[in-house]
Amino acid sequence: MGHAGAAAAAVRHLGSAPPAPRPVEALPRPELRCVRDGERAPVEQGEFRRVLGAFPTGVTVITAPSADASRPPAGFACQSFSSLSLDPPLVCFMVGRTSTTWPRIARAGVFCVNVLGAGQGDLCRAFAVSGADKFAGVAYDPAPVSGSPRLAGAAAWIDCAVHAVHTGGDHLVVVGRVTALGAEEPVEPLLFHRGRFARLGTG
Repeated sequence: MGHAGAAAAAVRHLGSAPPAPRPVEALPRPELRCVRDGERAPVEQGEFRRVLGAFPTGVTVITAPSADASRPPAGFACQSFSSLSLDPPLVCFMVGRTSTTWPRIARAGVFCVNVLGAGQGDLCRAFAVSGADKFAGVAYDPAPVSGSPRLAGAAAWIDCAVHAVHTGGDHLVVVGRVTALGAEEPVEPLLFHRGRFARLGTG
């Protein structure tokens, strides 16, 4: 193959669709020195929560399809969500390392971020508990790429494939590659501030 043929092959290769991202397992937990008995932690946990509570956040529900047809889909309420990258389109959320829902999402390898609307506080509370069928009586349809539950009435939805997982203390940082997304207009978002739900303009 001459240079022209090689260049043409390279162009065809670069112009082809990238392979679908594969789920990435969490990295091993790094060796961190814990606060020993009798030692004082650098920051008291209650004060940490109080101060960080001054930062208002949106409220989301992270959902994923069930790998077992006899079980409901997976889902949990999540405030720790953020956009991460424009090119490629990436988002991230944080989940506790002891979460019982995260392993089910990890096995699915995909998830949908449902940005809750202002009137969905009760829905958020339902997804914040563990042990029950959180989807009982909840209207949803499958997100277009992953099939993850897309909750009715959400202000926006972001369909994702798990791109990477990183450790962050007692949490995992889950990075998702966006495969589809959409927003409903006009739906006011649900906010969380200083331990309670809030709406735009209400503090």
